[in-house]
Amino acid sequence: MSLAFSLLRPVLHSMDPEMAHSLTIKALASGAYPRCSAPDDARLEQTIFGLTFSNPVGLAAGFDKNAEALKGIFAMGFGFAEAGTVTPLPQEGNPKPRVFRDTESQSVINRMGFPGLGADVFAENYTRFCEKYKTPKKIVGINIGKNKTTEDPAADYLKLATHFAPVCDYLSVNISSPNTPGLRDLQKPDFLIPFIRDLKKITGTKPVLIKLAPDLTDAQITELAATLLEAGIDGIILGNTTLDRPESLPQNFRGQTGGLSGPHVKAKSTHAIARIYAETKGKLPVIGVGGVASATDAYAKIRAGASLVQLYTALVFHGPALVTDIKTGLLRLLDRDGFKTLKDAIGADHK
Repeated sequence: MSLAFSLLRPVLHSMDPEMAHSLTIKALASGAYPRCSAPDDARLEQTIFGLTFSNPVGLAAGFDKNAEALKGIFAMGFGFAEAGTVTPLPQEGNPKPRVFRDTESQSVINRMGFPGLGADVFAENYTRFCEKYKTPKKIVGINIGKNKTTEDPAADYLKLATHFAPVCDYLSVNISSPNTPGLRDLQKPDFLIPFIRDLKKITGTKPVLIKLAPDLTDAQITELAATLLEAGIDGIILGNTTLDRPESLPQNFRGQTGGLSGPHVKAKSTHAIARIYAETKGKLPVIGVGGVASATDAYAKIRAGASLVQLYTALVFHGPALVTDIKTGLLRLLDRDGFKTLKDAIGADHK
């Protein structure tokens, strides 16, 4: 944790979590952000679905919902960022308050419900970033979701794919948030196979990833692995927030509805990554998400089968210096285990 963030954190944590986040986005968008100028070590570079990632540490969807702060995000040293979730039409999301943090466990519960300014405003912001700052090293995935009141979920996703597939580096399809009614029902094979095939007709060669929940059973993962291979998906993001409520969490925090993120989702996420990697025999690249707060956390997901990792909640408690700490720590762990490159460590626990 940097000195600047250690001084700023008490101020941010004295605020409502959503207000603190909004101020952070405004600061990043206005140019008030930390900068990581050190080049990434070549051992962390890899090419996945035709994209060259200079390092495996990415920012998860949900942080920059309207593509307002991408310049500042990449200045922190991320190897890629996922903007969104964007929906076709603007929507308020669920009633406030809807974000809750627990400092002792370094956890967050949210029930946001895809609030955002809609596809048109998102596209304006993203186009502005691309015109001024986009480079091949700044890999951006666009995370898409359905509006809460839509009667045809597939139509929302296909509309957004038509809009954003030509301009993003990869498309991320969010069917795993617990905060939009019925969304996780879309993880069923009878919906996914025709849906993904329709998506691929629109996106062509552009990579399409599906974002799944960490709350899947082993049997569901086995079924989904076969489904996704059959449908021709390009990659998987595992996972989203969990509906679990560990007894160790304070009652007033644990009693909030929504998705839990932070350390308590770490083991469940890593287990799901290992299962999907085994079931697909490593044929589908996996982005590992959930409880990544250190190089050790990231490395565990990589050894389980993740090619890339994403974080979000840990930034709330550790600040932007965490990105550099993870990259530096990964190099030490690769050296310790005798791996020449990060790619050599992917799925190592299965070998």
